[in-house]
Amino acid sequence: MSAQCEVTARKAAGQSMSLFERYLSLWVALCILAGIGLGHMSPSLFEGIGRMEVAHVNLPVALLIWLMIIPMLLKIDFGALHEVGQHWRGIGVTLFVNWAVKPFSMAAFGAIFIYGLFAQWLPADQLDSYVAGLIILAAAPCTAMVFVWSRLTGGEPHFTLTQVALNDVIMVFAFAPIVGLLLGLSAIIVPWDTLLLSVVLYIVVPVGVAQTGRWLLQKRGGESGLNDVLKVLQPLSLIALLLTLVLLFGFQGEPIIQQPLIIALLAVPILFQVYFNAGLAYWLSRRFGVAHCVAGPAALIGASNFFELAVAAAISLFGLHSGAALATVVGVLVEVPVMLSVVAIVNRTRGWYERGDSVDPP
Repeated sequence: MSAQCEVTARKAAGQSMSLFERYLSLWVALCILAGIGLGHMSPSLFEGIGRMEVAHVNLPVALLIWLMIIPMLLKIDFGALHEVGQHWRGIGVTLFVNWAVKPFSMAAFGAIFIYGLFAQWLPADQLDSYVAGLIILAAAPCTAMVFVWSRLTGGEPHFTLTQVALNDVIMVFAFAPIVGLLLGLSAIIVPWDTLLLSVVLYIVVPVGVAQTGRWLLQKRGGESGLNDVLKVLQPLSLIALLLTLVLLFGFQGEPIIQQPLIIALLAVPILFQVYFNAGLAYWLSRRFGVAHCVAGPAALIGASNFFELAVAAAISLFGLHSGAALATVVGVLVEVPVMLSVVAIVNRTRGWYERGDSVDPP
């Protein structure tokens, strides 16, 4: 193990996910059941919420999504971008997988499974929408949860922060073109005005608000003051996510009751996507001699998604009732267990990994 990774591993020892984070999939499952039940019992309530729109943006959902995203972005220090050169091999692997492979591989998996193998078991009028949701999910690299995954693998914290900050900057400019390109290739009509509005509403504005808030909090209370606020806001962010899921499944309840197999089928291409991209990033990191404490978070951010943004974009583009929104929510459902399995693989293969030529300096 390199000296760099040894120090990082000691710092990470004893750290774990919070109870809420560890059982996120359970809370998601309970919210799915609650949403389906409420939607079945009170359809008029959800119809009323669905009509609360301005320029095709549902206001209650937009508010909840801002409550999800902004606390996540408060963690990001864009000043860390000056450290990019310290881990250029790991950064290069991350950028290649996230922007040159991940969205395109998901489009391929979506075509194989949704249009091909599973088409007979899915509603024919929603096939395009499901594929669109999967593409949107893959085009948004993880922003917040990757800090948790990185910590669990003893990941180098400065590298993790740097790659997340760089991905967020790239996402401002690349998310809309990549989504538009892939939806066009999938023969799905792209509402460009809505797509660009989604980028502004759910990337540009939250980044601006979060960075302004971060600066003000640090100016007033320093790093400790910022951390105190983050501890308060983190549960609020997850609660907003869960309430959004209740709304989504309140609208999606009837189709799911009629075809409960849909969720399991949509999970399959997501699982293939996660393991393919995590494995590719991990293998490339080893080939290029990246230290294990950098390769771990490189593999993890290559596999996980910024599902808050994906949910928001899918709702804006295709609506609360759409298969696209449902596909992104399935991504939330499988996120925690599948990422914990990737964490376990990265940790258990450390010996194999470090028998390679690790050349990153300590």
